[in-house]
Amino acid sequence: MNISEIKLLLVNEDPQLRLRGLVALKDYEAETAVPILIGLQQDEAFLVRSFVAMGLGRKRNPVAYAALLEMLRQEPDHNVQAEIANSLGLYGAIAAEALVTLFTENSNWLVRRSILAIMPEMKVPQKLMNVTLEALKDTDETIVQAGISTLGLLANTSEAAQALAALLPFTADQNWRSRMSAAYALKPFRAADIESALAEQAQTALAQLRQDPQHQVVAAALEDLLPT
Repeated sequence: MNISEIKLLLVNEDPQLRLRGLVALKDYEAETAVPILIGLQQDEAFLVRSFVAMGLGRKRNPVAYAALLEMLRQEPDHNVQAEIANSLGLYGAIAAEALVTLFTENSNWLVRRSILAIMPEMKVPQKLMNVTLEALKDTDETIVQAGISTLGLLANTSEAAQALAALLPFTADQNWRSRMSAAYALKPFRAADIESALAEQAQTALAQLRQDPQHQVVAAALEDLLPT
């Protein structure tokens, strides 16, 4: 589809046709696609704006990055905010501070889950630790448990000691799902290249979890010990 055809679709009253035009931009370089995407960043249809955010993540350049930050300041819909977060994550470490700020200021479940999913790929352990500590204070148990799981991803980073210190209290949490998440998250701390004191703490905590009254927690703590 040529650019003229795409532009005709993008001004159509039918949002499905506008979406079709946005999808067609995948075949064009960022220099061509980004200005067109920016023209629809305030479209009345949230799904169109979501596709715009997605496109600005795929067609990465400085103008697209700035447009995503601008969208984030204006966007009222949590679904679109989550898509903006996903796209910002594709820019790597440069977007880390913006995602930390978004996580701190936005308590929406979908937005927070999106950030917790994308940030481990950005290789910014200190920023990820900041986000994870916020997640552990969330009132939504699923966000807390996602935060617990994220602590395990910090085992081989500069934040390992702080991550384990944050993780250990959850081995005695009243919620068995949190204890189960802790069992899984503890396992990376036993790796050969982990500081011995941290590895010992992780082993001791896992041994305690193998005596847990909830069988799902016991199974998680025992999982890698069972024969296959």
